[in-house]
Amino acid sequence: MTDVREQLDQLYRADSRKVLATLIRLLGDFDRAEEALHDAFAAAVQQWPDEGVPANPVAWLVSAGRFRALDVLRRRAVHDAKLVQVAAELSGSVEPVPVSERGFGDDQLRLVFTCCHPALAQDAQVALTLRTICGLTTEEIARAFLVPAPTMAQRIVRAKAKIRDAGIPYVVPEPAEFPARLDSVLHTVYLVFNEGYSASSGESVTRADLAGEAIRLGRLLVELTGDAESRGLLALMLLHDARRDARTDVEGDLVLLEDQDRSLWKSEQVAEGLALVERALGSGRVGVYTVQAAIAAVHARARTASETEWREIVGWYDVLMRVQGGAVIALNRAVAKAMAGEMELGLQLIDKLLEGGELASYAHAHSARADLLRRLGRREEACLSYQRALELATQGPERRFLRRRLTAEAREAREAREAR
Repeated sequence: MTDVREQLDQLYRADSRKVLATLIRLLGDFDRAEEALHDAFAAAVQQWPDEGVPANPVAWLVSAGRFRALDVLRRRAVHDAKLVQVAAELSGSVEPVPVSERGFGDDQLRLVFTCCHPALAQDAQVALTLRTICGLTTEEIARAFLVPAPTMAQRIVRAKAKIRDAGIPYVVPEPAEFPARLDSVLHTVYLVFNEGYSASSGESVTRADLAGEAIRLGRLLVELTGDAESRGLLALMLLHDARRDARTDVEGDLVLLEDQDRSLWKSEQVAEGLALVERALGSGRVGVYTVQAAIAAVHARARTASETEWREIVGWYDVLMRVQGGAVIALNRAVAKAMAGEMELGLQLIDKLLEGGELASYAHAHSARADLLRRLGRREEACLSYQRALELATQGPERRFLRRRLTAEAREAREAREAR
């Protein structure tokens, strides 16, 4: 029994989104498919311990979910005449259930394009995809958007209703429709990867399942569209994900980029990412993901932290400010300026951003300021910024890192006062 439950838990983590995507296609409704998904896993909990795990558990779950959804519809149709036709249509479908579709036939990719239909507001597109395809909780998505969880829950409910009521098709769009749809899809995949690369909260720095899913979707987009920005995004994700094993120590604590053991970086991913960057840059269309990938490539080419070409990175951030702009990009540019040798200027730029208020509640802005103050030997000021960053941080390893830095700087500041 324990082994079966463990297998089910693993299956849910690895394949529940695949099952859900296929059920949405088969049942034609988000809420109906989500209910069917839970019913399928509940049936597996009851049956598999006695009958054994089926040879193809994903196909079993899809079939079980579909049949149970039909049973529910038939029962409800007795009291709701509108459901009679729906139940009849779904019962009459004899389309075989795919176990795993790749390329153009991938159910999850179809679902991404459905969620990113231009009839939906972009924030609703991204939120619905993160919730449905990637299984992020409403609270996690709310943190990504910096809005209250109830607000995000309503946004997701309205997006599902819009898809249902407007009859938005569950298909990969024709090439002529890509310009209206691709930017939202890329943004969605990027946010999924960000949550996987740097979890918004919890006791892990990374969530490898989300990062892997984003990279898989990125590969599908490159294959499907051949678009330069799709290549740029895939390159960006590969180059960042290549560092994953070096980003934490054996105890799971955070290791900064400059302190990482670069022999732990995945060399094959680095090579693939660098090749994709070169191809994307040579295509003519240079967008935000390609520029960010170019920045990641500078880090990837440096054999040691001291060999990093920070002035080249500043140049790329200048380009990124023109292409996209924004306070977070300005913050990263300020840090790059500091690392390129203009420490005081970098600090001044961060202070101006914080004074503007947009980054006042952004933990990374305060930790970046603290780090520059630490490097400048202004330890008491650094302590104040580390303390503020610690108050705002929600990720366990990040909080432990900030606490260690705060303790060390407080000790150094105290010793300096005593020595005077």
